[in-house]
Amino acid sequence: MKAFDYVRAGSVAEALELAGEPLADGPGPISDHGAEVGETAYLAGGTNLVDHLRLNIRRPGRLVDVSRLDLGGVEETEGGALRIGANVRNADLAAHPLVRERYPFVSEALLAGASGQIRAMATTGGNLLQRTRCVYFQDLSTPCNKREPGTGCSAREGFGTYNALIGASEHCVAVHPSDLCVPLAALDSLVHVVGPAEERVIPFGELHRLPGDEPQRDTTLEPGELITAVELPPLPWARRSRYRKVRDRASYAFALVSVAAALDVENGVVRDVRLALGGVSHRPHRALTAEGLLRGGPATAESFTAAIEAELAAAEPGSDNAYKIPMLTRTVTAVLEDLAGGRAR
Repeated sequence: MKAFDYVRAGSVAEALELAGEPLADGPGPISDHGAEVGETAYLAGGTNLVDHLRLNIRRPGRLVDVSRLDLGGVEETEGGALRIGANVRNADLAAHPLVRERYPFVSEALLAGASGQIRAMATTGGNLLQRTRCVYFQDLSTPCNKREPGTGCSAREGFGTYNALIGASEHCVAVHPSDLCVPLAALDSLVHVVGPAEERVIPFGELHRLPGDEPQRDTTLEPGELITAVELPPLPWARRSRYRKVRDRASYAFALVSVAAALDVENGVVRDVRLALGGVSHRPHRALTAEGLLRGGPATAESFTAAIEAELAAAEPGSDNAYKIPMLTRTVTAVLEDLAGGRAR
């Protein structure tokens, strides 16, 4: 592990100032895609960053600890949205009564991730910024464009079981690992950030990016920006929602595929639906094609299957990850059938 400076910020303003200060022996401020050699990184729960420090994947010159900032709390806004502070721990968010009542698939997604010990440390803001668990990204002995741009993508011709189906490029086929981000994508959540120049609100669908020719950039955050809160919009029928994760083992494993769905059905007809997929793309994938086909149609297994098949028609599987298509088809159909039958929990 490379030696680094550690400083604890006492306020958001101080965190931004510290992140922008040049280092005596390094290139200076925080980067737009995480800490490169000598740059600055924000530290909150540290459940992802500390692993990368140990593996020598990330080698910052300074860590700015933001874990003690006043960015906690879950509160209802005047408009009925739920505002979640970036430092709210995953375990606390999963257990919050308003989350469990209004957005059960958010709670289910959180409980499906990691272990109890990690959920007690991991934060909401940090969860949004998780980096891929692609085995080649974490193996310094192999080329990886995400870790070292321009070196190549070992996963394209290597072990491809976990590779993306949608939105991959010749430079990267990695998938986004977060469970929480899948229902957040389905909800059209909002991400509040503050940076050196301004505060802004990013629609969730615009936070993460596809790899293109810059796979090292996971998000659209500007240099030095800090996530301060996530806002879940009011959606009364999201009380009927479900998150389902298919994985290699029953716990402490990342998704092969996952599904976050909320369904509004009346008299056997789909009035509205929200559907997002995990384990299929470089970012949480909002299934807009499937949603459009389902709205106004019958709430039947046949229509659910047809909709997800249409969504996956543009998928580009390889020989190792083609299993994800029938797995997703079955999983989406089963989840929507459960919700249509009123068995949401």
